[in-house]
Amino acid sequence: MERTKKIYIYGAGGHGLVCADVAFDVGYEEVIFLDDYKGLAFNKELENFDIFIAIGTNEIREKIFQKVEQCGFNVVNLIHKSAIISQSAKIAKSGVLVMPKVVVNAGASVGKGVILNTACVIEHECEIGDFSHISVGAKCAGNVKVGKFCLMGINSAILPNLSLCDESILGGGALLTKDAKEKGIYVGVPARKN
Repeated sequence: MERTKKIYIYGAGGHGLVCADVAFDVGYEEVIFLDDYKGLAFNKELENFDIFIAIGTNEIREKIFQKVEQCGFNVVNLIHKSAIISQSAKIAKSGVLVMPKVVVNAGASVGKGVILNTACVIEHECEIGDFSHISVGAKCAGNVKVGKFCLMGINSAILPNLSLCDESILGGGALLTKDAKEKGIYVGVPARKN
């Protein structure tokens, strides 16, 4: 599908601002911010431009994503030109944000609605579940599995061959040294369930 010259950024907060920067970087000529609480609200009667969901909260991002798709809008990926993505990596076709200096290595897969924030690293054969957020500088070593609706905090890391289960949070600076099998918040070095 051919890209439109204009794009809606659904979410007018700080996350929306950085998404707009990436939109301009990939060639959109105009950004129109949508926000249900201030300014122009989303509705199905809007002109049908590409759209990106710029909501940081994973569960809310998924709900808005579904609403927008049901109304027939094209939810696009925004992938900054400075990102390094292996040819063998698989990136979902809609709603993925890849910020500057991100690395996604060989055989990795990234689900829909995922945020890969500035300078995070997704190593070989990792799997990132739908609507998860890998924060600034976070690192997944080889063959890591991050579930759906997860958050890896700033500068957190997961050692090779480990898993973070669905709907879990790995706190900022935390180091996961064994599988996180129960939903929860994991903090510290080594990370423990809080």
